Amino acid sequence: SFVDVCSPNRLSSGGVPSAKEKSGQRQGGPPQGRPHLHGCVPLSHQVAGHKYGVDKVGILQHPDGTVLKQLQPPPRGPREMQFYSMVYAEDCCDPCLLELQNHLPKYYGTWSSPDSPNDLYLKLEDVTRRFKKPCIMDVKLGQRSYDPYASQEKREQQIRKYPLMEEIGFLVLGMRVYKVCSDTCDSYDQHYGRGLGKDTVKDGLAKFFHNGASLRKDAVLASIWRVQRILRWVRVPATAHLFASSLLFVYEGLPSSSARPRVISCRYLIEEAGQEEELTEYNNNNNIQVAMAWDYSLDAMYTTIERQPSPVCQGSSPWQQRSQYHCGKHGELRSHDVTGGGDAQVEVRMIDFAHVFPSDSHDQGYIYGLKHLLTVLEQILCDAS
Repeated sequence: SFVDVCSPNRLSSGGVPSAKEKSGQRQGGPPQGRPHLHGCVPLSHQVAGHKYGVDKVGILQHPDGTVLKQLQPPPRGPREMQFYSMVYAEDCCDPCLLELQNHLPKYYGTWSSPDSPNDLYLKLEDVTRRFKKPCIMDVKLGQRSYDPYASQEKREQQIRKYPLMEEIGFLVLGMRVYKVCSDTCDSYDQHYGRGLGKDTVKDGLAKFFHNGASLRKDAVLASIWRVQRILRWVRVPATAHLFASSLLFVYEGLPSSSARPRVISCRYLIEEAGQEEELTEYNNNNNIQVAMAWDYSLDAMYTTIERQPSPVCQGSSPWQQRSQYHCGKHGELRSHDVTGGGDAQVEVRMIDFAHVFPSDSHDQGYIYGLKHLLTVLEQILCDAS
């Protein structure tokens, strides 16, 4: 059972980024502040959730570049640890759990400071690590943000926080957006997300994909593809119900040199006599000059793919009971869907599993949220076309 307290599962650290590698440059440089717990510092680019030094539990960054998520009190913390330990077990051979690994941050077991051996942390991949100017958004999924075992007081509290959760199916908990013109980041907290209603959620979500000069249609399209993959996985297995779980969106705010040159509407860019004056920025990661006067084209994002039959996983446990995937309105890879995101550097990962419970039925609330999120993303893309 996920509510059982499990012993620390210290998995192999293979694949953990080298401490010599710099983590992706953040706005304002590396994490600041005095070192905590043997060189660990508060996660500087956190956009939502418990923050170290503010809440009783928080998130740190390890010197090797991984993220340390402090274990919550029982049963939430042990439940989340057991979930990660099960998915990333070295002897895992369940193809559906192996597929799920593609949608989660990598898990490297638990960590604790020699000074505080009883304070356990989940050691996780920093999904933003490879990005130079990461744009980050945390979106809570599902029609309710409390689990079946929550008290009536807890249920009422969560409903009061965002009464539209059941109707909209998701909530923007926070986001950070890089602006190319000013070389700064705009941040939005949970209060911004809670202020979004049925008529404003599309425009509110679109702000995440706007760099101050243009809408990053490539990032929207690649995000749609990745959310479709997650929905496809959720609809195949009848494995678990996810409550208060989130999707973490990350895309590269710094335009790629492989993108098609095109002048964008920015006061720092000038188009005169057919000549483009490019705005450049000093890239602190590798000391090169990078062009900023570029936007992505959708041409490179589209490709024709063949529909592949979905895998059917067999077994008798709640985590192995599967059903054949059938084509539906959302979640399938259509003939014009992007594969792999093209030139866009985009990640969408499932995070936060303190309220996950095995089940032999599909999580309709989570599926509803994914579908509506896809609908909104598709509307954002269509409005820009």
